[in-house]
Amino acid sequence: MKKQAILLSVVLALSASATLPVAADNSANNSYTNPIERTSLPDPTIIKADDGYYYLYATESIRNLPIYKSKNLVDWAYVGTAFTPETRPQMVPKGGLWAPDINRIGSKYVLYYAKSQWGGEWSCGIGVATADQPQGPFTDHGKLFLSNEIGVQNSIDPFYIDDNGHKYLFWGSFRGIYGIELSADGLSVKPGADKFKIAGTQMEATYIHKRDGYYYLFGSAGTCCDGAKSTYRVIVGRSTSLFGPYLTPDGKSMLEDDAIHVVLHGNRRVVGPGHNAEIITDDAGTDWLFYHGFMRRDLHAGRVLWMDPIVWANGWPTIKDGVPSKGGARPVIR
Repeated sequence: MKKQAILLSVVLALSASATLPVAADNSANNSYTNPIERTSLPDPTIIKADDGYYYLYATESIRNLPIYKSKNLVDWAYVGTAFTPETRPQMVPKGGLWAPDINRIGSKYVLYYAKSQWGGEWSCGIGVATADQPQGPFTDHGKLFLSNEIGVQNSIDPFYIDDNGHKYLFWGSFRGIYGIELSADGLSVKPGADKFKIAGTQMEATYIHKRDGYYYLFGSAGTCCDGAKSTYRVIVGRSTSLFGPYLTPDGKSMLEDDAIHVVLHGNRRVVGPGHNAEIITDDAGTDWLFYHGFMRRDLHAGRVLWMDPIVWANGWPTIKDGVPSKGGARPVIR
């Protein structure tokens, strides 16, 4: 099942749960319990705003893209939605809003999103919206491109990065991962820019993290949205250049479809963990991975929100035991 299966999970989540948030039991001041949010929040993206809050956006199990905020990365409160029925993007009119990516470019909060519908791998595409504050209202600027315009099947899952003053968008879902340079304001493709390929057909949900001279390419392999049968897992490779080649620890290029180095996979409690957000570093220097996954005992809750600390070992990110934890010490936020 491809990423378009999100539409099915959206329907299930809307029919099985209310749109109001249901908080996890995170009452202890020095600890947290996974999942940290039991509302369906697929494909999370997080930013720390000028007001001191962290803001989280997710695929629309809550229609028009839900927004949550937190002071401590553990206790999240529902804020509203990025769009309204009146401001909802019309690119792919019947499509769902998937996999947002929030960024700060200049004075604006810039939200990239994918819009697609079931089976629309050539009609889907990526759009962009801006706001003056993280809770919106967001003004849609329309499409950056559609699959059939850019020549990449299944053009979803956008990820933005600024590298040495140049702005790039990466995207793709099981049809290759590609990048392209953007304009200075991030609202359009740079005139004359050519797309380039950095990974094969083994992954989607691109996220690139810069650390100690390396670019770490995170992705998700497997099926995201098949309930108890989901096989999603987080994979990673690294490169000394944003443009690759990205290699796994055994030296295999991620341009090869079978190059898969797993960082996080499911267990008896969690099915299909994946599509991680930006890595967030707390005030003690610990890096945190946020991702979605099904609770095996409550599949109808949808793809809820989890987090775990990253341990860097020999230059590679690891999660303890390679599986989602039950919880632990909270992030240090001063």
